[in-house]
Amino acid sequence: MSQYDIEHSHGMHVVHDGPRQAPPLLLIHGSGASGGFWGPVVPALAGHHHVIRVDLPGCGQSPPAPSYDVPAQAGQVAALLDDHGLRHVAVVGHSSGGYVATALAEQRPDLVGSLSLISSGPSPDALLRQPFILRVLLAPPLGPLIWPRRSDAMIRKGISAMAVRPVDLPDDVVADVRGITYRVMRTVLRQNTAYIAERSVPERLAALGVPVQVIFGAADPRWEPSSAHRYDAVPSTRVELLPGVGHLPMVEAPEKVGELLLRFTATA
Repeated sequence: MSQYDIEHSHGMHVVHDGPRQAPPLLLIHGSGASGGFWGPVVPALAGHHHVIRVDLPGCGQSPPAPSYDVPAQAGQVAALLDDHGLRHVAVVGHSSGGYVATALAEQRPDLVGSLSLISSGPSPDALLRQPFILRVLLAPPLGPLIWPRRSDAMIRKGISAMAVRPVDLPDDVVADVRGITYRVMRTVLRQNTAYIAERSVPERLAALGVPVQVIFGAADPRWEPSSAHRYDAVPSTRVELLPGVGHLPMVEAPEKVGELLLRFTATA
């Protein structure tokens, strides 16, 4: 497996794994995360695909951007794929990364061969009351004061609050999360909500006609797990609920997620 970096392509840090001649597979992380969150599943995927991981603007090792509007972020991803001459890409998005993936398919259907959405809430009414530590970190008056002073332990605790199974992220991934500013995080969350409030994800997908796979943790603490079945209304969609898994399936159950993604991309 080969690996090579393109540090700032269209305002994003990008990591490539696997042979370039293999079918392309794009991984888009969620809010408050980075491309490093995909680390546990990359080895399995890179045996069959040219895997592309992006750090979205303002996240991980990518600099801030003028706009965090979901369609604007999708436009940056489209420009990256155009630069590499890639078409019919298998696109995978985790949580709000699924919204960027969906917006990419809306804007540029020529670029997207299939969509896999992992833990992507379908609409705002499916959002659950968030764990206490995240409510403290993300809301005034304490959020703006605590956020810049987060320790590694606090960051790990916040991430673990989204999971059911134990997660052990590398130090560099924790550093990626620490680098996200409070302003960026709040803006990203606001823009994500605006995107799915304007039109639900299943409604958007139904108009696209692209093969879709939905993976949800059956114990997701962020989104109502049963809301995954709202995607059943989308033609050509497979919904997979993973027992005993929370909001981070690719970290909590990487072998199963890798297996599901490879099976889907092989048939889609």
